[in-house]
Amino acid sequence: MECDIERVLWSQDQISRRVSDIASEISADFHALSSPPVFLGVATGAFLFLADLVRHLSFPLTVDFVRAQSYGSGTESNGAPSISLDLKIDIKGKHVIVVEDIVDTGNTLFCLIAHLEAKGASSVSVCAFLDKPSRRKVQFELVGEGKFYRGFECPDYFVVGYGMDFAEQYRNLPYVGVLKPELYN
Repeated sequence: MECDIERVLWSQDQISRRVSDIASEISADFHALSSPPVFLGVATGAFLFLADLVRHLSFPLTVDFVRAQSYGSGTESNGAPSISLDLKIDIKGKHVIVVEDIVDTGNTLFCLIAHLEAKGASSVSVCAFLDKPSRRKVQFELVGEGKFYRGFECPDYFVVGYGMDFAEQYRNLPYVGVLKPELYN
């Protein structure tokens, strides 16, 4: 797998430090809530980030997952995300923090935020490990007092590792790297 990576963008140590920093930001914003926030991992790419993030938090919280798909086995979003696995926790009146591996076009988040708002979330924040604002096609609006937390701004490369994949491979890399284009073109 290592030979498939053109270059490493963020090392395991850089990721660890940034996750800790994000957790501190979230702690400052959410530690005094009367009801615990719901951390909603967007499966499957965000599972490592979500696990590392919540281990840094020392206040009550709930964790659930949702599956929203728009990529399939390709490298480009199809522009029409769908929710193929819904959350099981009732979020009516709760603060929800959507934990994403990467925000690219914004289509998936737009769809997901509307879905959570329809389910009665009192606020929706987004915690994205990577953000590619240069690829944004849809501007999403956060709900209530929602905030946007970002790990790293990602250049426009196809990246894998730290939970992110290409055709379900490379998720277990402990860093984020650029996949060699000849492997997916």
